[in-house]
Amino acid sequence: MAVKEQISTDGKVLTISLSGRFDVSVYKDFSEVYKDKLGSVAHYVIDMAEVEYLDSSALGMLLMMRERVGGTGALIEIINCSPGIKKIFQTVNFDKLLPIG
Repeated sequence: MAVKEQISTDGKVLTISLSGRFDVSVYKDFSEVYKDKLGSVAHYVIDMAEVEYLDSSALGMLLMMRERVGGTGALIEIINCSPGIKKIFQTVNFDKLLPIG
C-alpha cells in the first residue's frame, strides 16, 4: 500500500491517494499524512482510484480520521472508488457518514 499526499496551493485541501491494500499495515503512514495538518486544512479528499482491497481496519482508520479532523463537521470526501469498494461502503452504511464517489 502506498500513501501519497498532495496539498492545494492555498493549503486548504489535502488529497490523500491510496493504492493497493488499505488495511492495518498502513495505519501509521495513513495517520501521519494528515495529523500534522490538523487545523490548517479545511477539506480532506481520500482518492481510492488504486485501492484493490479494504477491510474493517480501514473503515476504523477513516472513522478515527473523521473524529480527529472535526467529527460530524469535518469535510472529508472519498472519491474514485471501484464498484466493489463502493459496495462495501454502502453495505456498512458508510455512505451515510461521508460522501462516497
